[in-house]
This record gives sequence, structure tokens and C-alpha cells, in this order.
Amino acid sequence: MHDSLYFTDQHRQVRDMVRDFASQVIRPSARAYDLESRFPWDNVKRMAELGLFGIPWPEELGGSGMDYLSYIVVIHELAKVDASHAITVSAHTTLGTSPIMDFGTGEQKQRYVPLLAAGKVLGGFGLTEPGAGSDAGGTKTTAVARGDHYVLNGSKIFITHAGVGEVFVVTARTDPAAQKTHGITAFIVTKDTCDLEETRRVGIGHDPSLPKCPGVAAAKKEDKLGWRASDTRELVFQDAVVPRENVLGPVNNGFRQFLHTLDGGRIGLGALALGLAEGALEECLQYTATRKQFGRPVASFQGVHFALADMATEIEAATHLVYHSAWLKQTGQPFKKEAAMAKLYASELAMRATTKAVQLHGGYGYTTDYPVERMMRDAKICEIGEGTSEIQRIVIARQLLGDLVD
Repeated sequence: MHDSLYFTDQHRQVRDMVRDFASQVIRPSARAYDLESRFPWDNVKRMAELGLFGIPWPEELGGSGMDYLSYIVVIHELAKVDASHAITVSAHTTLGTSPIMDFGTGEQKQRYVPLLAAGKVLGGFGLTEPGAGSDAGGTKTTAVARGDHYVLNGSKIFITHAGVGEVFVVTARTDPAAQKTHGITAFIVTKDTCDLEETRRVGIGHDPSLPKCPGVAAAKKEDKLGWRASDTRELVFQDAVVPRENVLGPVNNGFRQFLHTLDGGRIGLGALALGLAEGALEECLQYTATRKQFGRPVASFQGVHFALADMATEIEAATHLVYHSAWLKQTGQPFKKEAAMAKLYASELAMRATTKAVQLHGGYGYTTDYPVERMMRDAKICEIGEGTSEIQRIVIARQLLGDLVD
């Protein structure tokens, strides 16, 4: 990409640092973590030491004090090498920490953000339920006020970091009589990580001084097609006791807050999908330039030229969509439609590009000897998570039609 449009020297420095880290540390270990479906605690510690868990947050709250574009660069670069590592940073930052930054009181920010920004504990976001996926207004988890606390009952599914994490922003219904999208409130809930031994070994991931909410637990780990080194589980509330001071933002305003958070999340997921597509192209260029068939490099055949040219052109288009939406967000302009477009286009591109990459690798592409099969598996969820492709199209169309139709 001709990066002078969006990038300063600082952005380029961040990109080069993450690129080096990804190639030296993540690349050699990614296949094993994926194969074993194991959370990469050692690499997470290294990412925390580099400050990757607090990129866009102010230094006085323990962050790196950089801008939003720097954060998008980090996700983009990590995903070129491994999507599981990228989603670990992305879910923690956009979904776990940003709602506290956007809607938290000064006291809530002081308590939670320094821990999250330093990667001392991992964060997550609890919205999806068994009966409320695309229909997030269908939240069934309840929160009942009892004196100085609320009692939460229900469960959230497919939650990134539900097991390994300790701080979560979740939604629950506080006004059962209200219309679907009203009467929902956001809460900060805490629990112990399920990996106490591992966190002791690496020295991050658990904070014993953080008060935990009784009755919050993680259920079994999902066995997934892709993102296998990322921790995904059900988060369960059984008479969970959440202090009243953990209400995030106004009571009964949680739905609006979550839509705001998801708009930002779409840019992050767009960057992740873009990274996957670009990583797949880089693998193809290497492979086709060196692999010989019929006595010459595979890359010399016209059919391969066409495939590579299409991938590169679409990646260029996706790059502008992703970075333009990030720039709009960073400069305080409306970005809902652009974020949905970036997420939609980049995620569907990731699927096309990684599928084509497996094809260009021939039989080898179908083996675990090359990373393209993992990239293909990792790409699929980008069309589903944080709003399916169908939901993105609805968001875009609604923004286009505006007041023209009800």
C-alpha cells in the first residue's frame, strides 16, 4: 500500500516492530498452538511486554498513548502471520477495554484500564447468547437490583477469553417490561482466569487483588474450525453478585453502548481479515516463484498471474476501506457505514484469498506443512463474528436509505 495517505513515521515504526515480532516469535510457534488448540500464554506475555494490549489508551492509564490507526496496524500485521494472536489483542482491546474507556466513570477507568492496558489480565465482551446472536436485542440474561448489588442469571456463548480472561463487559436485561432493545444494561464483571497454573508460570494473566464476582464461571472450551489458539467458551452467571458500582454507563442504555462498541470492533475485524488475505498472498508469491511444474516456476503461468493479480487488487481495495474507516473513527467522524463496508469486504476477501492460496499450493496447500490451510480455516469466522456478512449488508443498506423507508 502507498501508505503516506494514512501513515506517519510512528505508524511505520509500530508496523515494523510488530512485523519483526510476528515473524520471529509467532511464526515458528503458530502451527503448534493451532494444532493443540492451546492458548499461547508465552507469546501473550511477550505481546504484553511490547505494550500491544494497550496501544490506543493514554499513558496515564497504563497504555501506550498511541492513536487508533496504530492499533489497527498492530491487528493487521499480527493477522498476516496468525489470526489467533490477532484476535487475542483485538477482542481484548476493542471489546474488553474500549467500553470501559468510552462509558466508564473515572473510578472504573482507574480500577480496570491499567490492568487491561498492561496485559496483566485479559478482557472480553459478553453479548451473544444461545437465543441472541444476530438478534442482540433478544438478550435473556437478567440482572435484578438487590441493595448494593445486582444478581445476574443467564449465559453468554462464543465469548473470546471467557476462560482465560478476568474482566468482562456484559449485557443483561434490567427492565423485563421494556421493548426488546430497551431495558438492557452493561456491567463490568470479574472472575478468576481458568489457567491459574499457566498464569503463575508466565507471570501475567491473573490479578489476585482484583475483587471477583461470585457466581461467574466459564464453561467448556469450544473446539473450533479456526482461531484455535484463541480461547472461546460459554460465560455463565448463576446468581452472580455484581456490585452496583460495576454498572457501566446509564442503566437501561446498554444496547446503544454495545452497538457503538461493535461499530469499532468491525474495523478491527476488517483489519484482521485484511491481514489474513495479505498473508495468504505473501505465501503464494513465495511458493509459486520457487515451485516448478512442467520445467518452470508455477508463477510463470498466465492462470497464476491472473489469480495473484486479482488477490493483490482486492487487497489494495480492502486496505483503503479498512484504513479509511479507522481514520474516520480516529478523527471523530461518523463511521458506521464505512466500518460495516470494511468488515464485509475484507472478511469475504479473506475467504476468497485463502481458498485461492490453498489452490495455488496444490496438494501441499491441503497439508499442515504450509500455513495456508490454517489461514483458510481462520478466515471463515471473519464472515460470522462481530456481525455476520448478512447483518453488515443490513447496516449498510439502512445507512444508505436513512429516513427514506421506515
